[in-house]
Amino acid sequence: MSVYGFMSGSAFSVAANAVSTNQLAGQLYEFLQVRSLVRYRAAASAAGLNTSLLCVPRPGPVVNDQPISQANRWPVLPDDLVTQFPASAGSRLVLTFRNTTAGALTVNWVLETIG
Repeated sequence: MSVYGFMSGSAFSVAANAVSTNQLAGQLYEFLQVRSLVRYRAAASAAGLNTSLLCVPRPGPVVNDQPISQANRWPVLPDDLVTQFPASAGSRLVLTFRNTTAGALTVNWVLETIG
């Protein structure tokens, strides 16, 4: 197994009390080309940033509005690992962030597909 897909976002800003758009929309590996192990990690600039990750057609979210690390740096393994899971070829990944605070927060994230 080797990493075949790598997607990331650096210092992405989420407005106060807002939900981001799908961060994987238009990315090369938004739709998985082969059966893969998906590994997702993230780190926010401060407390109050939650994340959700869907893998369609899997029933229900993989991660549902969960707080992420407040390390304020590039996310590292294993400290900032949010989840990893197997996914079938053709699955669509949807990644969003929700800011629960009154001020804008930033997040760094990495999503790897290993197949």
